[in-house]
Amino acid sequence: MTRKGLCNFSTALFAAEDMEGRSDTMVRDERLTTYIRSLEGPEDPVIEQIEQEAAETYVPIIRKETQSFLKTLLMIKQPSRVLEIGTAIGFSAILMSEYMPEGGQIITVEKYEKRIPIARENFRRAGKEGQITLIEGDALAVMQALDGSFDLIFMDAAKGQYIRYLPEAVRLLSDGGVLVSDNVLQDGDVIESRFAVERRNRTIHSRMREYLYELKHHERLLTSILPLGDGVALSVKC
Repeated sequence: MTRKGLCNFSTALFAAEDMEGRSDTMVRDERLTTYIRSLEGPEDPVIEQIEQEAAETYVPIIRKETQSFLKTLLMIKQPSRVLEIGTAIGFSAILMSEYMPEGGQIITVEKYEKRIPIARENFRRAGKEGQITLIEGDALAVMQALDGSFDLIFMDAAKGQYIRYLPEAVRLLSDGGVLVSDNVLQDGDVIESRFAVERRNRTIHSRMREYLYELKHHERLLTSILPLGDGVALSVKC
Protein backbone atom coordinates (compact mmCIF):
# COMPACT_ATOMS: atom_id res chain seq x y z
CA MET A 1 0.00 0.00 0.00
CA THR A 2 1.31 3.48 -0.87
CA ARG A 3 1.86 6.15 1.77
CA LYS A 4 -1.14 8.09 0.44
CA GLY A 5 -3.26 4.96 0.48
CA LEU A 6 -2.16 4.18 4.02
CA CYS A 7 -3.08 7.70 5.16
CA ASN A 8 -6.50 7.44 3.54
CA PHE A 9 -7.04 4.04 5.13
CA SER A 10 -6.00 5.35 8.56
CA THR A 11 -8.28 8.38 8.26
CA ALA A 12 -11.23 6.17 7.32
CA LEU A 13 -10.44 3.78 10.17
CA PHE A 14 -10.29 6.58 12.77
CA ALA A 15 -13.52 8.05 11.43
CA ALA A 16 -15.24 4.67 11.68
CA GLU A 17 -13.96 4.20 15.23
CA ASP A 18 -15.19 7.69 16.17
CA MET A 19 -18.64 6.96 14.73
CA GLU A 20 -18.74 3.64 16.55
CA GLY A 21 -17.73 5.36 19.79
CA ARG A 22 -20.45 7.97 19.39
CA SER A 23 -23.00 5.26 18.62
CA ASP A 24 -22.01 3.31 21.73
CA THR A 25 -22.30 6.49 23.82
CA MET A 26 -25.74 7.27 22.39
CA VAL A 27 -26.98 3.74 23.08
CA ARG A 28 -25.59 3.88 26.62
CA ASP A 29 -27.19 7.29 27.25
CA GLU A 30 -30.54 6.06 25.93
CA ARG A 31 -30.39 2.99 28.15
CA LEU A 32 -29.55 5.15 31.18
CA THR A 33 -32.43 7.50 30.41
CA THR A 34 -34.83 4.59 29.98
CA TYR A 35 -33.68 3.08 33.28
CA ILE A 36 -33.99 6.36 35.18
CA ARG A 37 -37.48 6.92 33.77
CA SER A 38 -38.49 3.40 34.77
CA LEU A 39 -37.89 4.30 38.42
CA GLU A 40 -40.54 7.03 38.44
CA GLY A 41 -43.66 6.41 40.46
CA PRO A 42 -47.22 7.16 39.33
CA GLU A 43 -48.61 10.69 39.35
CA ASP A 44 -52.15 11.89 39.89
CA PRO A 45 -54.39 10.14 37.30
CA VAL A 46 -55.39 13.46 35.72
CA ILE A 47 -51.74 14.45 35.26
CA GLU A 48 -50.95 11.08 33.69
CA GLN A 49 -53.96 11.37 31.37
CA ILE A 50 -52.89 14.85 30.21
CA GLU A 51 -49.36 13.56 29.63
CA GLN A 52 -50.75 10.71 27.51
CA GLU A 53 -52.92 13.13 25.51
CA ALA A 54 -49.88 15.33 24.88
CA ALA A 55 -47.98 12.35 23.48
CA GLU A 56 -50.89 11.36 21.24
CA THR A 57 -51.27 14.88 19.82
CA TYR A 58 -47.51 15.55 19.55
CA VAL A 59 -47.54 18.46 21.99
CA PRO A 60 -44.08 18.81 23.55
CA ILE A 61 -44.05 18.77 27.34
CA ILE A 62 -41.23 18.51 29.87
CA ARG A 63 -39.43 15.18 29.83
CA LYS A 64 -39.74 12.65 32.65
CA GLU A 65 -36.30 13.31 34.12
CA THR A 66 -36.93 17.06 34.01
CA GLN A 67 -40.26 16.53 35.73
CA SER A 68 -38.50 14.68 38.53
CA PHE A 69 -35.89 17.43 38.88
CA LEU A 70 -38.54 20.15 38.96
CA LYS A 71 -40.63 18.35 41.58
CA THR A 72 -37.59 17.92 43.83
CA LEU A 73 -36.61 21.56 43.39
CA LEU A 74 -40.13 22.72 44.28
CA MET A 75 -40.11 20.63 47.44
CA ILE A 76 -36.77 22.16 48.46
CA LYS A 77 -37.63 25.75 47.54
CA GLN A 78 -41.29 25.72 48.63
CA PRO A 79 -42.20 28.73 46.45
CA SER A 80 -45.36 30.64 47.23
CA ARG A 81 -45.42 32.41 43.83
CA VAL A 82 -44.37 30.83 40.53
CA LEU A 83 -44.27 32.38 37.07
CA GLU A 84 -44.30 30.07 34.07
CA ILE A 85 -43.43 31.35 30.60
CA GLY A 86 -45.03 28.97 28.10
CA THR A 87 -48.22 27.20 29.23
CA ALA A 88 -48.80 24.92 26.21
CA ILE A 89 -51.62 22.63 27.39
CA GLY A 90 -51.02 23.29 31.08
CA PHE A 91 -49.19 20.09 31.98
CA SER A 92 -46.17 21.58 33.74
CA ALA A 93 -48.23 24.17 35.61
CA ILE A 94 -50.50 21.44 36.99
CA LEU A 95 -47.50 19.28 37.88
CA MET A 96 -45.79 22.16 39.71
CA SER A 97 -48.96 23.01 41.61
CA GLU A 98 -48.92 19.54 43.16
CA TYR A 99 -45.56 20.21 44.82
CA MET A 100 -46.08 23.75 46.08
CA PRO A 101 -47.01 24.69 49.64
CA GLU A 102 -50.65 25.25 50.54
CA GLY A 103 -51.82 28.61 49.21
CA GLY A 104 -49.12 28.73 46.51
CA GLN A 105 -50.06 30.49 43.29
CA ILE A 106 -48.92 30.09 39.68
CA ILE A 107 -49.19 32.64 36.90
CA THR A 108 -48.63 31.08 33.49
CA VAL A 109 -48.34 32.92 30.17
CA GLU A 110 -49.30 31.63 26.72
CA LYS A 111 -49.61 33.25 23.31
CA TYR A 112 -50.67 30.33 21.07
CA GLU A 113 -54.45 30.72 20.83
CA LYS A 114 -55.22 27.11 19.91
CA ARG A 115 -53.68 25.75 23.10
CA ILE A 116 -55.18 28.26 25.54
CA PRO A 117 -58.69 26.69 25.77
CA ILE A 118 -57.13 23.23 26.13
CA ALA A 119 -54.97 24.48 29.01
CA ARG A 120 -57.96 26.10 30.72
CA GLU A 121 -59.96 22.89 30.41
CA ASN A 122 -57.05 20.90 31.84
CA PHE A 123 -56.86 23.27 34.81
CA ARG A 124 -60.57 22.66 35.37
CA ARG A 125 -60.14 18.88 35.11
CA ALA A 126 -57.32 18.98 37.66
CA GLY A 127 -59.28 21.25 40.02
CA LYS A 128 -56.58 23.95 39.78
CA GLU A 129 -58.57 26.94 38.56
CA GLY A 130 -58.15 28.70 41.90
CA GLN A 131 -54.41 28.11 42.02
CA ILE A 132 -53.31 28.68 38.41
CA THR A 133 -53.94 31.93 36.54
CA LEU A 134 -53.42 31.89 32.77
CA ILE A 135 -52.60 35.19 31.09
CA GLU A 136 -52.96 35.34 27.33
CA GLY A 137 -50.51 37.40 25.31
CA ASP A 138 -46.93 38.07 24.35
CA ALA A 139 -44.67 36.86 27.16
CA LEU A 140 -42.38 39.89 27.17
CA ALA A 141 -45.28 42.35 27.28
CA VAL A 142 -46.95 40.38 30.07
CA MET A 143 -43.73 40.20 32.09
CA GLN A 144 -43.19 43.94 31.72
CA ALA A 145 -46.68 44.57 33.11
CA LEU A 146 -46.32 42.26 36.13
CA ASP A 147 -45.68 43.62 39.62
CA GLY A 148 -44.39 41.92 42.70
CA SER A 149 -41.80 39.18 42.87
CA PHE A 150 -41.70 35.45 42.23
CA ASP A 151 -39.86 32.74 44.12
CA LEU A 152 -39.46 30.61 41.00
CA ILE A 153 -39.71 31.29 37.27
CA PHE A 154 -39.99 28.38 34.85
CA MET A 155 -38.95 29.29 31.30
CA ASP A 156 -40.27 26.88 28.67
CA ALA A 157 -41.30 29.01 25.71
CA ALA A 158 -39.78 29.94 22.33
CA LYS A 159 -36.08 29.20 22.79
CA GLY A 160 -34.94 32.08 20.59
CA GLN A 161 -36.76 34.53 22.90
CA TYR A 162 -35.12 33.51 26.20
CA ILE A 163 -32.47 36.21 25.85
CA ARG A 164 -35.19 38.86 25.46
CA TYR A 165 -37.04 37.64 28.55
CA LEU A 166 -33.96 37.54 30.78
CA PRO A 167 -33.92 41.18 32.03
CA GLU A 168 -37.56 40.94 33.08
CA ALA A 169 -37.03 37.52 34.63
CA VAL A 170 -34.20 38.92 36.78
CA ARG A 171 -36.35 41.92 37.76
CA LEU A 172 -39.27 39.71 38.76
CA LEU A 173 -37.23 37.19 40.76
CA SER A 174 -37.07 37.67 44.50
CA ASP A 175 -33.65 37.64 46.13
CA GLY A 176 -32.73 33.99 46.39
CA GLY A 177 -35.34 33.20 43.75
CA VAL A 178 -34.74 30.48 41.18
CA LEU A 179 -34.91 30.69 37.39
CA VAL A 180 -35.29 27.33 35.62
CA SER A 181 -34.70 27.43 31.86
CA ASP A 182 -35.67 24.27 29.97
CA ASN A 183 -34.39 22.87 26.65
CA VAL A 184 -31.21 24.94 26.59
CA LEU A 185 -28.92 22.38 24.91
CA GLN A 186 -31.04 21.98 21.76
CA ASP A 187 -30.38 18.24 21.37
CA GLY A 188 -26.66 18.98 21.50
CA ASP A 189 -26.67 21.55 18.69
CA VAL A 190 -25.66 24.32 21.09
CA ILE A 191 -22.06 23.04 21.14
CA GLU A 192 -21.75 23.03 17.36
CA SER A 193 -20.35 25.75 15.15
CA ARG A 194 -22.98 28.08 13.73
CA PHE A 195 -22.24 26.72 10.26
CA ALA A 196 -22.74 23.12 11.37
CA VAL A 197 -26.35 23.91 12.28
CA GLU A 198 -29.15 23.91 9.73
CA ARG A 199 -29.63 27.39 8.29
CA ARG A 200 -33.20 27.67 9.61
CA ASN A 201 -31.95 26.99 13.16
CA ARG A 202 -28.98 29.36 13.19
CA THR A 203 -30.77 32.32 14.76
CA ILE A 204 -32.10 30.20 17.64
CA HIS A 205 -28.66 28.59 17.98
CA SER A 206 -26.83 31.91 18.31
CA ARG A 207 -29.44 33.37 20.66
CA MET A 208 -29.31 30.33 22.94
CA ARG A 209 -25.51 30.50 23.13
CA GLU A 210 -25.83 34.20 23.99
CA TYR A 211 -28.45 33.38 26.62
CA LEU A 212 -26.28 30.73 28.29
CA TYR A 213 -23.32 33.10 28.30
CA GLU A 214 -25.42 35.80 29.96
CA LEU A 215 -26.71 33.37 32.58
CA LYS A 216 -23.17 32.34 33.48
CA HIS A 217 -21.80 35.91 33.56
CA HIS A 218 -24.75 37.91 34.93
CA GLU A 219 -23.77 39.83 38.06
CA ARG A 220 -27.04 38.94 39.81
CA LEU A 221 -27.19 35.25 38.90
CA LEU A 222 -25.36 32.10 39.88
CA THR A 223 -26.05 29.45 37.24
CA SER A 224 -25.47 25.75 36.75
CA ILE A 225 -26.16 24.19 33.34
CA LEU A 226 -27.25 20.57 33.65
CA PRO A 227 -27.30 17.92 30.88
CA LEU A 228 -30.75 16.81 32.00
CA GLY A 229 -33.46 16.05 29.46
CA ASP A 230 -32.66 18.51 26.68
CA GLY A 231 -30.65 20.67 29.04
CA VAL A 232 -31.73 22.66 32.10
CA ALA A 233 -30.15 25.89 33.33
CA LEU A 234 -30.67 26.49 37.05
CA SER A 235 -30.04 30.08 38.13
CA VAL A 236 -30.29 31.66 41.59
CA LYS A 237 -30.65 35.42 42.03
CA CYS A 238 -27.93 36.70 44.33
